[in-house]
Amino acid sequence: MKYHSEITGWGIEAMQFLTEADLNCIIIFNDGVPPELADMAVLHKPAPILADFAAGDMLSICGKVFTISAIGSEVRHTLKELGHCTLSFKGGSTPERPGCIMLEGEEALTPADFTIGTAIEVF
Repeated sequence: MKYHSEITGWGIEAMQFLTEADLNCIIIFNDGVPPELADMAVLHKPAPILADFAAGDMLSICGKVFTISAIGSEVRHTLKELGHCTLSFKGGSTPERPGCIMLEGEEALTPADFTIGTAIEVF
């Protein structure tokens, strides 16, 4: 296990990023971020990064598993400091932004999958 946290809630705008086909992403932050960030994010418990993430690792969120296809250059820093990164479900070998993890999977993540207490894990 390289990372494990639990979802504690999400803002009123958080699922809009997931449901818009051209975005197909979620933004995550640790609990306790300012309200303007919390409104657009999935919030989770602060957690340490136990090992560096790499393309080919697996990321599980809300019980669905995805393959990491690319990792932005700032992900380790922003995840460590703020619990922040963007999880993009569009896949591809190039990150869309420096703080983005690109993911590929068989089954789409939907707003209905989110419940408080479900895990975000990288292994």
